[in-house]
Amino acid sequence: MVKWLDDRLALNRLYKKYFRKVFPVHHSFFLGEITVFSFIILVLTGVFLSINFEPSIRMVQVGTKQLPAAYASVQFIDTLPFGQVIRSMHHWAANVFIAGAFLHMLRILLTGAYKRPREINWIVGMLLLSFAVVAAFTGYSLPFDAFSATATKVGYEIAASIPLIGNWLAQLFFGGHFPTEHSLPRLTSIHMIWIPLIIAALIGAHVLIMFLQKHTQPPYARKVAPGRILGVPFWPQQALIMGVLFALFVAVLAVVAGVFNANPIEHFGPPGPRTPEVKPEWYFLWLYGFLKMIPSSWHFSVVGIYVGSQFIGVLIPTLVILFGFIYPLLQPSPVKQRYIELPSRHKVRTATVIGLLAFFVAATIAAYKQGLGLSTGFLWLLVILGPVLVGLIAYGLLRAVYPEEEDGAAAVPGADASPGD
Repeated sequence: MVKWLDDRLALNRLYKKYFRKVFPVHHSFFLGEITVFSFIILVLTGVFLSINFEPSIRMVQVGTKQLPAAYASVQFIDTLPFGQVIRSMHHWAANVFIAGAFLHMLRILLTGAYKRPREINWIVGMLLLSFAVVAAFTGYSLPFDAFSATATKVGYEIAASIPLIGNWLAQLFFGGHFPTEHSLPRLTSIHMIWIPLIIAALIGAHVLIMFLQKHTQPPYARKVAPGRILGVPFWPQQALIMGVLFALFVAVLAVVAGVFNANPIEHFGPPGPRTPEVKPEWYFLWLYGFLKMIPSSWHFSVVGIYVGSQFIGVLIPTLVILFGFIYPLLQPSPVKQRYIELPSRHKVRTATVIGLLAFFVAATIAAYKQGLGLSTGFLWLLVILGPVLVGLIAYGLLRAVYPEEEDGAAAVPGADASPGD
């Protein structure tokens, strides 16, 4: 049977070309796998949730109460055997997915693994992270409790505030002035069909490019196996490691989901006339902080085009994200990158990344402006000067701790040659 299949499908050639692909054995390389595991859990739990979810704001009778159908369907899911745990797993898997993708990109940034010839894969990774955040936003808008309705309304207003294309974009994405009878079906289709398909395609492209270009190597591989990839083949060693890690990941996620139930919708209840004081998930807090820092009086018109305070609030974060996309293109490399770079050897880049992280932290602190009693002027100083100061301190500490390691160490001879399998 095996010979018959091999004769028709060339399985042996497929095995030698792809299943013997060598994977480096390094703990930081598993961040990508954890991100993929999270996506698998999201798809599996999402199928269960989609079967029992009704994407509608029509009112239905539940006992003595009139509730939106979407809200009532989420209540019904929570009453199913393990329904609340599965919904909670979906929530925590989404958080791990975004965190894993962010940490994976951060590792690549700190180690210079975005350089030639991996610039395209860096852009694919940035797209993947961006669509993961959009998927999360559309996901927590669906239960249609007071929290999700309020947060989604803010998202609608931000989209509508974009000059020239804002109204068109808001209509396309939200199906009208949120909430309308078309809003939840539109958001549901985006969340359950289009974004998962796009993310699956991006993951496939990311893996395919990685196979074609091969992994970057830890620095010690230069001495142990020069010119070759130091690691284990995908089948069976790496597959076994990934299988064990996946089983462990599912087990830990199930325990966390059972102990920490995600977003019990009864806490906020269905949408009402009162707007609850809500804060978005952690990955949106920095953007929310910027909106808190912009006074409503900040608005102006340019050649008849109105620019409101909400658009000004998201303009700087948007520019930061766009800069992330083009960053590798601003650092052309004369050689192909074979080995990851030690952060201590590239002090300017490392200090800049630490300053960027401080920027995100400072903007997140701004999200708690009222609770901490902070003034807008102080927050602007914190967001602008804080990251610069942190970056300078980080650079000074790196120079003090690693004085013998120079910035941009010279490339190793033969660094432009691609490592073999």
